[in-house]
Amino acid sequence: MAIKSIEVMNVMVFRRQWRNQNDDCKTGIKAGDELRDAFQLEFCDGINVLIGENGVGKTTLLKMIYAATQWSNEQTDERKTNRLLHFFSDKLKDNEALKNTTNKEDFCYYKISDGEHSFEDSLSHNGIFHYDEWLGLNIQSVFIPTTEMLSHSKGFLAMNQKYSMPFDGTQVDIIVNASLPETRDIPAAMSGILNKISAAIDGTVILEEDSFYVVKKDGRKIDFSLEAEGLRKLGLLWKLIRNGLLESGTVLLWDEPEANLNPELYPLVAEILLELQKNGVQIFAATHNYNFAKYLEIRRTKKEQVMFHNLYRGSSELPDVLQRLYPEQAKYGNEIYSRSAYRMEELEPNHIMIADNKLLDEVYEQ
Repeated sequence: MAIKSIEVMNVMVFRRQWRNQNDDCKTGIKAGDELRDAFQLEFCDGINVLIGENGVGKTTLLKMIYAATQWSNEQTDERKTNRLLHFFSDKLKDNEALKNTTNKEDFCYYKISDGEHSFEDSLSHNGIFHYDEWLGLNIQSVFIPTTEMLSHSKGFLAMNQKYSMPFDGTQVDIIVNASLPETRDIPAAMSGILNKISAAIDGTVILEEDSFYVVKKDGRKIDFSLEAEGLRKLGLLWKLIRNGLLESGTVLLWDEPEANLNPELYPLVAEILLELQKNGVQIFAATHNYNFAKYLEIRRTKKEQVMFHNLYRGSSELPDVLQRLYPEQAKYGNEIYSRSAYRMEELEPNHIMIADNKLLDEVYEQ
């Protein structure tokens, strides 16, 4: 089962967006008419790559999808009933902190859909809509945060339960997932991926007495914290696959896969993600790196495997009549917009390409 779309209104950086395409905008408009839309994105069943400058909500979207998938499971585990707030910080008191600062009094919600069912978390009502139809879909998901967490595993879960340490829910969950028992049977396709990762890290990953280690092919056991951080990222992926958490039907959400990764490993990580997608894993990845994103594009075998979603800031262009009717809203600018395509060159304004081109210009000038 795949996530098909997301809709967000007045949560974090996402505000209402004004429509400017209706003929009625020119004549016959009266105060109170519904002229505003939520931010919306539609996803492919394969790899969805979120790009854009800092502060446009890429990580927020990943966490919304993750929170929704957790609520689709039968609630036998307290961790699966966390609201979105938990995945940002336990220090935040209530949903007020997640509401858009300029529209706190307006309707605030996010909505996730698989095309047939939907999950809507209303921050305004502090409740979840359509829950009966969503519960029981059992959408398995894994969120890999930017921060590498396995090096902190020793006693972490017990300490966090007792003292509520300053880590968000995604960081806690990744340690829990990596600590699960390994599966007995590994599908042949997953065995191939494990072998590729094992070759890159020169070993395998084990958990002993609450700590993770990389067992090298020559028998040496290296504390996870002593490995290069890029290799630790690959080691985490190896452990998740070995624990059976990235099988067909799973949703993988990965925030900045390229962070602290040697650029020479970009092709390998892109190849692994494409292999996971071919084996039924839907993937959402947020990245700032043009080269990494481009590897996904050029290494795919079908264009539908990878879709790019460009998030960017733009100012509302309201007709004069609407500016008179809605003077307060008219002054707001810098809303978050998006464009999606199967080729990065079709996305404008594409800030990671802009930055790359600026560097090339400077090199050329010298």
